[in-house]
Amino acid sequence: MKFTVITLFPELIAAYTNAAMLGRAQKKHLISVATINPRDFTQDAHQTVDDKPFGGGAGMVMKIEPLYRAIKKAAPRKNKKCRVILLSASGRPFTQAVAQEFAARYTELVFVCGRYEGVDARVAEHLVDEELSVGSYVLTGGELPALTVIDAVARLIQGVLGNAESLAEESHNTDNTGEYPQYTRPEKFKTWRVPPELLSGNHAAIAAWRRKNLKKIR
Repeated sequence: MKFTVITLFPELIAAYTNAAMLGRAQKKHLISVATINPRDFTQDAHQTVDDKPFGGGAGMVMKIEPLYRAIKKAAPRKNKKCRVILLSASGRPFTQAVAQEFAARYTELVFVCGRYEGVDARVAEHLVDEELSVGSYVLTGGELPALTVIDAVARLIQGVLGNAESLAEESHNTDNTGEYPQYTRPEKFKTWRVPPELLSGNHAAIAAWRRKNLKKIR
């Protein structure tokens, strides 16, 4: 799977994706992560990527021209296996089901990360395949949402997780979307003990306890 992030701050992406699970996955060539900076596609001495909004208003809006060129660099031709995504608070909600959809249907994901007061609306109207939201709140940019999607999708790719059982048993991959409590050694800490069912060695009892204590994801 190839991930390309169009961002004014490529160092934010590299800092996360070059570490831990994603870093190991890149070294194994299971995924690749690239960044494209819209400033590299400007045509003025100041590398201007934003301007005042038509009609007035607070803040600045990212210009369409450098984003157009950056997107064309990332996805030069129509490809059914490539999805171009604008991270937006008003987009389709991102869920585990969407992550599974992306992992199954696409070999390339391109993320457009906005900054300032937003992105020229023609980007959403003409240049991307969809808008995607990671939550009903506003962030300073699209980088954190892009990293969230990359992390969630990458871990669904075969070989990325060190333990295949982790993916097979993950709570989000079951019909009972939720999470059961997990414990490890020591068996007793202060006055807090591990539930005896988990120490019994009885797999049926352990499974029943986990079903009973499943915490639903809201």
